[in-house]
Amino acid sequence: MLQQTTVATVTPYFNKFIRAWPTLTALAGADLDDILRVWAGLGYYRRAKLLHEAARILQADFKGHFPDDEAVLRSLPGIGVYTAAAIAAIAFDKPANVVDGNVERVMARLFLVDEPLPHAKKTLRGLAATLVPSRRPGDYAQALMDLGATVCTPRAPSCSACPWKRHCRAFALGKEGVFPRRRVQKAKPIRKTTAFVLLNDRGDVLLRRRPSHGLLANMMEVPTSPWHKGEAFPQEQDFACTPAKAVWTKCPGVVRHVFSHFILEAVVFKAVVRRKHSGTWVSLADLDKQALPSVMEKIIRRACLS
Repeated sequence: MLQQTTVATVTPYFNKFIRAWPTLTALAGADLDDILRVWAGLGYYRRAKLLHEAARILQADFKGHFPDDEAVLRSLPGIGVYTAAAIAAIAFDKPANVVDGNVERVMARLFLVDEPLPHAKKTLRGLAATLVPSRRPGDYAQALMDLGATVCTPRAPSCSACPWKRHCRAFALGKEGVFPRRRVQKAKPIRKTTAFVLLNDRGDVLLRRRPSHGLLANMMEVPTSPWHKGEAFPQEQDFACTPAKAVWTKCPGVVRHVFSHFILEAVVFKAVVRRKHSGTWVSLADLDKQALPSVMEKIIRRACLS
């Protein structure tokens, strides 16, 4: 959960998740739809799917026990270099080099690394490796990440409270605000779609399941046109994607949702039908029981409030 997401955001999701599946055995036996439902709102939903796959592999091939070797950990779905090192250090007290974005920032300032991110990642990882202690490496890893998260922050770092300030080259030069250097990022591209919220007179909304691969895999959604690039909404073409013949009414405004690599803008149309068309109908009151991504919650909310 902490991959790509902050601790403050993760905490309530983590607590809810652990209450639902308190053991590896419980998680391995869980239904993926239930996992995605609890995960909904965290984003990067592929993480949830890979977590489920890893739990099943651990249950089947490792007799329900976590390996303590980084190389073996990296062989599990969804576990990369950072996560494997974090598990090895924190769970097993192995001297592992745990490097997240917070640690990269600390190293860039401590050693005055002028190379911009993301190119500097390899250099920063190598510098971090020189500091990993053999004694209490798990405590060190957590302390270092916390140092970056709470003291050596991206903006206005609290250098006066930093235990490493006497060794920090950026602080010595008064340049802590300059590092780490970053390349100028390009603006995120925009994709556009037309969303169709079909309601019935019983207060149900029509949903469908997304494909099992790609963005928002296996999640539920309202029908939409393909998410295309371009300046305008080609609504005549998009209306070929309507889920039913009905009187469609355009909702005011545009729903805008930011993904990691692009921004989605959706024009929303809604319609109400009396008879029940085929498909998956869900009561609006029960939407929280569905694996519904936040972008779809926004779209349905726009339709229901207009």
